[in-house]
Amino acid sequence: MARLEEAGIRPVAISVDTPEESRNLRQQAGYTFTFLSDPKAEVIRRYDLLHAGAGIEGQDVARPAEFLLDSSGTVRWLNLTENYWVRARPEQILEVAKALQ
Repeated sequence: MARLEEAGIRPVAISVDTPEESRNLRQQAGYTFTFLSDPKAEVIRRYDLLHAGAGIEGQDVARPAEFLLDSSGTVRWLNLTENYWVRARPEQILEVAKALQ
C-alpha cells in the first residue's frame, strides 16, 4: 500500500455488497483501502463490468477488473479477467503507472 500511495495511486474497491458486508470484509481481511458499495450495480454497469447471475444464489456481481484513472477521471489502463482469482499484481500496476507518466 505504501508504494502505491507514494506513486499517487489510491486503491478503491467497488462491489455489489452492502456497506455492512464490505466493512466486515475489510475488517476480516485487514484491508486499509476504500471500499464502495454499489448494491444496484449502477457504477458497475456504467463500466460494463456486470457479471449477471455469477454471484451466490444467482446474484449479479462485478467482473474482476483493475483500472488506473488520471486526475480527470479518464481511464488510462484497464485489466479485465474472467477469473476472480487472477488479478493484476501491485508491481504490475506500479510499472504501468510509471509508464503512463
